[in-house]
Amino acid sequence: MIKISRFKNEKIIAGNELASSAVAATGVSRRSLLRGGVGALGTSLVGGVCLPLAGCGGGDSTTDAVMTSVTFSSMAAPTLAVAADMATTKVGSTMTVNFADNSKQDFKLAYQPFFVTGDLVSNGSGGTTLAGGYYDIYGQPIIDATVAGKERQYFSDSPDGTSLLTVPGAKVDGVKGNTVFAVVQFEYTTWAQDGTTGMYGRLPSPIAVLTLDQSPTTGKLTLVKYHNVDTSGVHGLWITCGASLSPWGTHLSSEEYEPNAFTAAGEAQFKAFSKNLYGSETAANPYHYGHLPEVTVNADGTASIKKHYCLGRISHELVQVMPDNRTVLMGDDATNSGYFVFVADAEKDLSAGTLYVAKVGAGFSLDTAASPAPLTWIKLGRATSAEIHRLANTLKPTDIMDVKTSDPSDPAYTKVSANGKVEWIKLVPGMEKAAAFLETHRYGALVGASMGFSKMEGTTVNIKDKVAYSALQNCVTSMVTGNTYNTPGNGVAIAAALNSGAVMALNLGGGLSDTASAAINSVWMPKDIKALVTGQDIAADALGNTGNPDKIANPDNLKFSEKMRTLFIGEDSGQHVNNFLWAYNVDTKTLSRVMSIPAGGESTGLHAVDELNGWTYIMSNFQHAGDWGGIHSLVKDTLDPLIKANYKSKFGAAVGYLTGEATQTRLTKS
Repeated sequence: MIKISRFKNEKIIAGNELASSAVAATGVSRRSLLRGGVGALGTSLVGGVCLPLAGCGGGDSTTDAVMTSVTFSSMAAPTLAVAADMATTKVGSTMTVNFADNSKQDFKLAYQPFFVTGDLVSNGSGGTTLAGGYYDIYGQPIIDATVAGKERQYFSDSPDGTSLLTVPGAKVDGVKGNTVFAVVQFEYTTWAQDGTTGMYGRLPSPIAVLTLDQSPTTGKLTLVKYHNVDTSGVHGLWITCGASLSPWGTHLSSEEYEPNAFTAAGEAQFKAFSKNLYGSETAANPYHYGHLPEVTVNADGTASIKKHYCLGRISHELVQVMPDNRTVLMGDDATNSGYFVFVADAEKDLSAGTLYVAKVGAGFSLDTAASPAPLTWIKLGRATSAEIHRLANTLKPTDIMDVKTSDPSDPAYTKVSANGKVEWIKLVPGMEKAAAFLETHRYGALVGASMGFSKMEGTTVNIKDKVAYSALQNCVTSMVTGNTYNTPGNGVAIAAALNSGAVMALNLGGGLSDTASAAINSVWMPKDIKALVTGQDIAADALGNTGNPDKIANPDNLKFSEKMRTLFIGEDSGQHVNNFLWAYNVDTKTLSRVMSIPAGGESTGLHAVDELNGWTYIMSNFQHAGDWGGIHSLVKDTLDPLIKANYKSKFGAAVGYLTGEATQTRLTKS
């Protein structure tokens, strides 16, 4: 974590020289100035940059030089020449802060672990809790008994969405400075202890609140309390992936890859999920999953959770609420995914509103030089969360629509591509609302939406420019002309697949009407779409990369920093031997590699906080280090033992932050 409180005419001081100078200026001990880390669940990328424009604590802001820009140098990708660098979080980037007086300050960044899942951490009551541990609907630990004599509680190797926030009047025993909270969700665990039993989607996702003690003088965050959120009132959680912080300070979670309600009862994954959650393979209802959970943190470090059932039942990667506190752009991580927007009836309340889906006009392209393709919006319906929850509790899939997997040769059925499958659908009369909110993918395809995207992941917003950013992890299958799952004429069609994916930019505005000519009550609706940054597929290089390692590959998490004018991009790549965390300056168009994730792992959980008690944090996690694919054949034998040694035989995932190398840095001068 780096805090910048820079006075006019101050010279650039780095490292130990900086600390010594600060001691002389402030009387603070050199040891306390060099105390490492701000910590928080996730990788706080710049974990704590206090920008002078923000009016930081710990300095006379009236005499601070004005910051004009922040840039990041691009580190080299690690290689087998130093194999240890490929088996851990490697940072080799320098952050440069430029000021209006033409001076600058450089900060060499480093990774500081916070904890590894599977660690025992304080529960704030004198006991300990298993970080990332799994619990059933009754609050009992779920036990991995796949290896006789080594029974233990399951814990996640895949921490994901994280939100850093404050709560008015917060008071938690053990906090000496400012009380700060981090909400973190754990998407899944990859394997059982036996190493052969795959566990993806078979356990109910835990979600936790961390109480953090923020030092008012250094910004350092220290874990005081770990609290598991009780999810029993929302039927447990299903594959919680990305997350965002709402403008009103709640954690907006996700449930991706909504279970197929027509087939879930016979699928091994969903039966195992139900068994682990309820103790019965038939107790879980697939219509309870694929929605938007919202976590509200209490002043004592506990939290409550509710699900909103009226934002569509889709593969929620994450949602981004716009500054109007009503308009919600959603990531939809699926094959045959679409752009969905929810406009709430009231500000700061997602329990009722109208759901729209986009139709893409002519000119869609992955050429970054091409003009944007226009978007129009189909209204799917208006609903409250309570009424859709009631429908979920009472309706069977066949009450809503009939779905055939082969052509019934009946004109009453419509052929659609949904969730990577070709189906023939006939809607039950009067079931439009139920279909719109519980069978959203199928219904969107039925009414002619552009359900042609593949793995639409993270979303974020650049408020100043009124631009949203959306990650397409890869551009394949349903996006490619002539593919079985591509729908001719739906506006999404590229000539050839781009496995490495792209980040798209969507201009936002108001004055739009839906396709039925009814006005849309929002000034933050996406108006068009174009490619911003793309990856590049290559023949396998000497290390095994099939995506150019100097470009993004398979972008997933996105978060934008307004103060730094930087779009942070985390990868979920099967084409980079090591996944990377990137910083893309939207003004200079400079792409910089900031951090490398352990080989076989995925960069997740990004969250940018421009100012929290005068400090700025950017947070991220990583998942499933050493989860080997075909591209790892040249490195697996070398790296596997190193990763096992680093991360609990690959069952754990480190969470931490980026800070000034070896120390946390605070700059003050009299």
